[in-house]
Amino acid sequence: NEELMQGWQGWDDYAPFYDWENERTVGRQDVPFWVGLADRVGGPVLELGCGTGRVSLSVARRVERFVGVDRSEPMLKKLGTRLRRGRLGRRVSLVQGDIRALPFRNRCRFKLIMAPYGILQSLLRDADVRMTLNSVAGLLPRGGVLGIDLVPDLARWQEYTRRVSLRGKGPSGGTLKLIETVRQDRERHLTIFDQEFVERRGRQLKSHCFSLAFRTLSVPQVSRYLERAGLQIDAVLGDYQGDAWSPEADVWIIVARRR
Repeated sequence: NEELMQGWQGWDDYAPFYDWENERTVGRQDVPFWVGLADRVGGPVLELGCGTGRVSLSVARRVERFVGVDRSEPMLKKLGTRLRRGRLGRRVSLVQGDIRALPFRNRCRFKLIMAPYGILQSLLRDADVRMTLNSVAGLLPRGGVLGIDLVPDLARWQEYTRRVSLRGKGPSGGTLKLIETVRQDRERHLTIFDQEFVERRGRQLKSHCFSLAFRTLSVPQVSRYLERAGLQIDAVLGDYQGDAWSPEADVWIIVARRR
């Protein structure tokens, strides 16, 4: 359907479980990379798809000004609560918006714009990626930096049906189980995750079902998009420690600069 084709489906429903799942999968292994990049480039910093703040909080503590943009109101509400607890509210602004048309005037400039954890892969059409990078380029001064992190193995992800992927103590008590189905749409280069989170409290069971779709993007493909948007590539990395990229690398990172 059209909602799925836009890549918006599921993220509001995912918000209560996002942190729980990521603590058990990616964790914080990428956070030092983004903190280091912010240390080198400086602020103000804009994060695309800031979500619940898995990366945002650490970076915001290192720069004078941080802005996070996300389409999902429930995600932003969770991040807002964390910011208040961390007393970071004065240096951080949260904006609900579409990264394809960033809601900032062109005179607003960010030294660093971050696109962590495959956020560009939730854009499911070529036109969406082009619009986003053109919007980003308009907010970078000459020499401003864009960092992009891609998930490389989506197309190779094994298809399966209703596999119990994770289980453990739930974020609000009781137990939580993730039952997951993975589907590949080869024609559209999409990997679709049908997720069911089952909460158990005593004898009570509650099920939450939604789907998330991601598009496979290659480094050469994104490089072409960047060049057309007026950005030159400084580095292509294969891990969060700065080693060189190869197609077999576990992580694909591109650092580009506004000409």
